[in-house]
Amino acid sequence: MADRSLPTVPLRRLDDPLMADRWQYLALMAACLVVTLPLELFLRARVYRRPRRLLLALVPTLVAFTVWDLVGIVRHHWTYSPLYTTGFRLGVVPVEELVFFVVVPVCALLTYEAVGTVMQRGRKAGHA
Repeated sequence: MADRSLPTVPLRRLDDPLMADRWQYLALMAACLVVTLPLELFLRARVYRRPRRLLLALVPTLVAFTVWDLVGIVRHHWTYSPLYTTGFRLGVVPVEELVFFVVVPVCALLTYEAVGTVMQRGRKAGHA
C-alpha cells in the first residue's frame, strides 16, 4: 500500500536563495491589503472601522473554506509546494491558505463598499 501520510516540509536556512520564494505568497497577500487600503482611507469604505461587521463577514468564510481545505489536504486531493510556502501550518493547513481566506474577502469588502460610496456620490451629484 502506498504511503498516504502528509509530506513533511524541510526547514530552510535564511540565506538559502529559495527562502525568498517561500515568502512570495504572503508578500502577495500583504500587497493586496496595501493596494486596497486607500479604499478605506480615501473612499471611506468603512470596512476596518466596523470590526464587528467585518468579523461577521469573515468568520463563516474562514470556517467553511478552512474545513474545505482540510478535507482536501487530508484526502490528498491537493497539496502545497514547500518551495512556495513558509512551512508554518495550523494542523495540516498552511498559514498562507488561512491568510488568503482572510485577505481576499477583506479586499472584496473594501472594493464593494468603495464602489457603493462612489455610486452614492454620483447619485447625489446627479440630483443636486
